[in-house]
Amino acid sequence: MNEDIRIHSWPCSYYFDTNKQWVSGRLSLTPVAIKFTADKTGEVLVNFHLSSISEIKKESSNLIFSSLTILEKNTKHWFSSLQPSRNAVFNILEHFWREQLLSSEGTGAEAAALQSTKGKELTGLLTGSQKRLEDTAKVLHYQGEQFDNIMRGLNKIEGDMDVADRLLTELESPSWWPFSSKLWKAPLETKPKETATVSDLKNQEGIIIRIPVIITHRTDSNVKPGKLTLFASGLEISDCNSQVIHRFESKDVDDIKVHTPYEISVRQRFIGKPDTSYRLLSARMPEAISVLEMQFSKKIQFLEDALGFVGPRKSPQVDFGTSIWQAATGLLGGVVQPSSPVGGREGTDSDQVQLQKHEKISQEEAKELKQSWKRWMVCGCDWVPE
Repeated sequence: MNEDIRIHSWPCSYYFDTNKQWVSGRLSLTPVAIKFTADKTGEVLVNFHLSSISEIKKESSNLIFSSLTILEKNTKHWFSSLQPSRNAVFNILEHFWREQLLSSEGTGAEAAALQSTKGKELTGLLTGSQKRLEDTAKVLHYQGEQFDNIMRGLNKIEGDMDVADRLLTELESPSWWPFSSKLWKAPLETKPKETATVSDLKNQEGIIIRIPVIITHRTDSNVKPGKLTLFASGLEISDCNSQVIHRFESKDVDDIKVHTPYEISVRQRFIGKPDTSYRLLSARMPEAISVLEMQFSKKIQFLEDALGFVGPRKSPQVDFGTSIWQAATGLLGGVVQPSSPVGGREGTDSDQVQLQKHEKISQEEAKELKQSWKRWMVCGCDWVPE
């Protein structure tokens, strides 16, 4: 992941201790560092790593103006006039600072982040692939449980049909039939009723991933920390106290936009009333994007700043199989409805009769040929059509 990606920036003022004055500019946050750039000169006055921060606090300058202070080693940096609000900036900075501390605890993350090597990049790719496989396995496991529930339901229906068939046979048998009494004496085998309900299935639904996020709803100033939980059937947004703010079922999600590798927005459209939209920011968002990309492949959209996060989509093998199928379909279509030859040459009557003999292939034969090609595409190149 590129460490120079700008996650967020805010207009504010910084107290420049050398000149003893406030300087207007922009405070920027990257995955590993914080920067402040002056508006007039374009000079970077502050640039330090997140792991070097000791404390982030809300304070007041001159007992009047609300400010945000960042203690970096032994230097205290003052930021004021933060837009859209001090609380919004504080929540986002504190979130990324805590996640950086958790990820770099006891590993010397500062040196590792500043001097990345090819070996570490390959290790990161392997770790990402492993996580994707684990997420896929969880989804497949949940789908397998759903199939098991379906099979149990089908078995119960089959058992009920056997009982009904036996009862109908008894009703249709005449009273003088000697074997009908045996059916009345034989105890009916009853299967225990399954008490699985919708709520039980919902409780059994496995959590694929849960990450801490910064939630923005409608306005930028309305920012608060919370959690994002991904299920196989949708996603859920909750606050720090695990109280559900909103739950999106898979069918309710209209689009998911990936603004950066750390920020996404989820929207549900409505007619006649405002859309339901949430913007989520997290240091662990790349982990969730890999799952969302698999679940909502037709609804997810990567914007310009996140295009570098997207890998190649198509497999050459799929393209090869598709091209073969298109070629075979076109060949069969040409057999059923042959096109006229190119050019204006005239053929004799005998040539036309011979051509009509070759063209007399029935629709059933063409359909059988198409099915043979489909089986070949499914089973692979080892099967040869007869």
